[in-house]
Amino acid sequence: MSKIFAVNAGSSSLKFKLFQMPEEKVLTYGVIERIGMDDGICTIRVNGEKVTTYMPVKDHQHAVDLLLKALIKHKIVEKLEEIDACGHRVLHGGEKYDDSAIVTPEVLQDILDMKDLGPLHMPANYTGIEAFSKALPNIRHVAVYDTSFHLSMDRVTFLYALPLEYYEKYHVRRYGFHGTSHKYIAQTYAEIVNDENQRIVSLHLGNGASLCAIKNGKCVNTSMGFTPLSGIMMGGRSGDIDPSIIPYLKEKTGLTGEEIIEVANKKSGFLGISGVSSDARDIQKAIEEGNPRAQLAREMYALRVIDYLGSYFVQLGRIDALVFTAGLGENDYRVRSEICALLEESLGVKLDEELNKNTQGVRGKISALDSKVAVWVIPTDEELMIARDTRRLLNL
Repeated sequence: MSKIFAVNAGSSSLKFKLFQMPEEKVLTYGVIERIGMDDGICTIRVNGEKVTTYMPVKDHQHAVDLLLKALIKHKIVEKLEEIDACGHRVLHGGEKYDDSAIVTPEVLQDILDMKDLGPLHMPANYTGIEAFSKALPNIRHVAVYDTSFHLSMDRVTFLYALPLEYYEKYHVRRYGFHGTSHKYIAQTYAEIVNDENQRIVSLHLGNGASLCAIKNGKCVNTSMGFTPLSGIMMGGRSGDIDPSIIPYLKEKTGLTGEEIIEVANKKSGFLGISGVSSDARDIQKAIEEGNPRAQLAREMYALRVIDYLGSYFVQLGRIDALVFTAGLGENDYRVRSEICALLEESLGVKLDEELNKNTQGVRGKISALDSKVAVWVIPTDEELMIARDTRRLLNL
């Protein structure tokens, strides 16, 4: 029996979940927000209740120290020596890491060296590992890369049709993200049907969203590319656009290229089309109030999803199951219904609308008995996947 932390360090936040393994029991979880500010927010679950405190949080090291003190204070552990290991979400493993890795000086250096591939996330991922390593120097740490699962893609799939030297010299290729979530879905679905030889599409639909075509437990293709901006439209991200739009808008608006990319990342998608919000719940409310732009956003979203699903059907040869996951995929039955309705004529996908409506945030099969493709909702658990990988690599 071991206690393993799963950690996700952002630039100004630290999300955490502490597991007792192999039982996979969650002992506590929470988040420390507004790191580096005087009005930091520390939230931790104690006996099922949320305990929130407000205080200055100087830096990530301070955040980790506060977290560890809270574990003792709330008697989640009696002493820090009970913690056996720590797994860390790392955005990018480049082409070097096709699996999670035990943290060594080389692994840490690689995270720094790859920061150009994820300039917003990689420095924070590095800082989180450093902070926990200093606070818990006697345990081992594991880096769990968001890109690793997608390295099974074939060269013909991951390459862009740019001059090949851009890939060879500058590593420009499709990497894909949400890999830890898609890997969890692949493993969980295989366990449910007791068959690893499945061809499924995992639909990780949240504020950020990606699809992954999976054959026999391996990624065949995924919608995100060199960065998480590409693929389907999302909460605030545009998804795929013609790159020639950027210089055109520079000339028309006076914005810089960087500013237009910022718009594509944060002011597009649901937000840009609806003019209401990047949150699908707000979009639904606006639709119910008769807002035509919100309705347009939802219709565009469903169509963008099936654009990818159709190509994955061809690449896989067949689809045994569609699996909806993440915040929107797990909870919004209307979005699931709209997507599947567009697939009924071509792929024979049919939902049991009663099951679909009553399946929110829980695991369940929602397809009709005569559907040619099984449709499931499976809540993702990236933190559990991090803990599993950590336990596996460290033989705990």
